[in-house]
Amino acid sequence: MKTELILVGKTVNKHFVAGIKDYTERIGHYMPFEIKVIPEIKNTKSLSEQQQKDKEGELILKMIQPSDTVVLMDEHGTEFRSIEFAKWLQKKQNTTRRLIFVIGGPYGFAQPVYDRANELISLSKMTFSHQMVRLIFTEQIYRACTIIKGEPYHHE
Repeated sequence: MKTELILVGKTVNKHFVAGIKDYTERIGHYMPFEIKVIPEIKNTKSLSEQQQKDKEGELILKMIQPSDTVVLMDEHGTEFRSIEFAKWLQKKQNTTRRLIFVIGGPYGFAQPVYDRANELISLSKMTFSHQMVRLIFTEQIYRACTIIKGEPYHHE
């Protein structure tokens, strides 16, 4: 299974960039994993929140193939404990060719992106910056990989 993480806008904090790069390399030892970045929309000051979501949504949907399993990172999604997420990911590895996770822009997703999604996942009931979510989520994917392999990274 190939796994991709689509991000809207580049990660700007150098510490987050370094952490995401580290976890991305680690994940690569367990499965094919790639991060794809959709460039930020230009001139957003002249756009409403909805117009910005719509433009981002069009770009997200262009990166998704009809056969992909699409999972949006969304505050209304299912919350998992790390072990539950690992079991979920392992199940997807057995049933999916391409698993696409999407972290949207600051205003969330346009309705057509929600309509295309197969599932929604939430990291927490707490709110994190979109920049921070990227680091936290890549770490959780890595953690899930180590749990699946029975490695000692995760402690109960």
